[in-house]
This record gives sequence, structure tokens and C-alpha cells, in this order.
Amino acid sequence: MISELVISDASVRRGGRVLFEGLGLTLAAGQACALTGPNGSGKTSLLRAIAGLVRLEAGEIGFGGAEPAEARAAAVHFVGHQDGLKPGRTVREELVFWSVWSGGTEASAAAAAETFDLVRLLDLEVRRLSAGQRRRLALSRTAAAPRPLWLLDEPLSPLDAGWRARAGELMAGHLADGGMIVAAVHDPLPIPAVALDLGA
Repeated sequence: MISELVISDASVRRGGRVLFEGLGLTLAAGQACALTGPNGSGKTSLLRAIAGLVRLEAGEIGFGGAEPAEARAAAVHFVGHQDGLKPGRTVREELVFWSVWSGGTEASAAAAAETFDLVRLLDLEVRRLSAGQRRRLALSRTAAAPRPLWLLDEPLSPLDAGWRARAGELMAGHLADGGMIVAAVHDPLPIPAVALDLGA
């Protein structure tokens, strides 16, 4: 299990434009960070850089001494703004796929369906889900295969008030268990979090 995320003097360039530079962040087990800033300031790019999907222009990203490739493969969940779901699959197929691919089991996928109130939707094709239901399905992988570092891009945006509160409870439980969360947000997270403003 990784116990720390350390970003040192990081810079990211996209499309020939520097989004941010000299950025630093240290996050310990049990802590969350809310990434804020206007659209285009680099929030999503930073999440993708932590996940290993975007190359840094400069700087380093460390995982408390763990080898970065291994840490990303075994200890990180990335739930992007685009949910990455296959519209032609059923909810059950998609949930089992993500669970097993991430190191969980069919049993843990079933438990995640209970946690995210997806049981009655399991036989529906993903294309038939509402935006909020799709977001719950995307987030369910965090329960189907527990990993210490959650990278979340606008995790609450399509959720109703009840599910925003429930998501806050799940995030708080993850932190209480020693997990970490980095989330790109426009609205405040429903948990205590360090703020990192990329538009500053």
C-alpha cells in the first residue's frame, strides 16, 4: 500500500501551452486534496499525470518510495470526467469487468452494486442509464477493488443531493481507512481537503 503522494516542481505542457509549472503537493495517508481553478488550468491534466497518462514537462511524482509503475498499476483508481464505460454492455458486465481488471472479484463487484444502489440496474445496458447512474457506476470501481489513491475528476457533478451526501460518506470512510483522494472540482468536496488552486 502506498502511504504518500509527493509531487515536486511539476510542469505540464499541452498543445504547446504550459498549463502549470513549479507545482508541489505532499499528501499523506488519510488526506484529500481538492484541485480548483478555471477550465483549462490543468486540473484534469494533473490527475492524468499522477495516473501516468500524461508526461510531465519537468518535475517528479512519487508514491512514498514505491516504484511508480507498480504503484499506478496496483494502488491507483482514476475515475475521469469521461466515465470510460462501454454503452453496449450491461451494468453487470461493466461492473464485473472493472472489478476483475482492477484486482477484485465477482463477489466484490456484487458488493459494490449494493453500495452504489445499482442492483436493480444490473441487467440494463449502460446507454440506458441517466448521467447520475452512470457516475455511480463509474465510481463503483472504487469499492469493487479497493485501492489507496483515488483520482477523481468532477466526481459529484451529475449526482443529486442525496448521492452527493452518500459519496461524501464513502470518501470519508476511505480516508479513515488510510486512503488518499485527489479530486478536480468546481464545487467544494463534502470532506475536509487541502486546496490546490491551479489558477492562482
